[in-house]
Amino acid sequence: MSTQLDTLRCPWCLKDDLYKQYHDLEWGRPSKDDKHLFEMMILESFQAGLSWYTILAKRENFRKAFAQFDVKKVALFDETKVIELMNDAGIIRNRLKILAAISNAKLFIEIQKTHGSFAQYLWGFTNHQVIDNRPIKLSDIPAKSVESDAMAADLKKRGFKFMGSTVCYAKMQSIGMVNDHLMDCHCRNKTK
Repeated sequence: MSTQLDTLRCPWCLKDDLYKQYHDLEWGRPSKDDKHLFEMMILESFQAGLSWYTILAKRENFRKAFAQFDVKKVALFDETKVIELMNDAGIIRNRLKILAAISNAKLFIEIQKTHGSFAQYLWGFTNHQVIDNRPIKLSDIPAKSVESDAMAADLKKRGFKFMGSTVCYAKMQSIGMVNDHLMDCHCRNKTK
């Protein structure tokens, strides 16, 4: 049953309470916490080619499988751990994505060393500002942007995998680098 609040939410999140909670409490809220940024990098890379809902429903399984998203621990995963993850029905069992998560963790740490934090590096693509697209309807929201194109190209040059422009744009939305809440959404002004 639809509630009054549902009419004030972005329509993509109305599927169930899991989606609504993610939308209301996390999506589009600026984050500069490296642990959270690493978590979203792993989740977004596994989402490539799948629905975000599929990943969100498995988020706690991913958290357990990937050492509570501790980047230093994930960077040390070996072939034994890869085999263990390939046998974990609670996550997406894609060997290439698992190997990419480990490799990306190592590269994430390198960026932390050279930029002081991954957030400092990542937010540089928007000049450390939130891009507010002010969409009125879902079709106003792009799948990628000039900034996500630049981010994807730079990440690729550094060796990151499963970080194309569309994945980068979804990451930018999830960590609040862009505000794509519809203009009539009750979360629109909570993302500041």
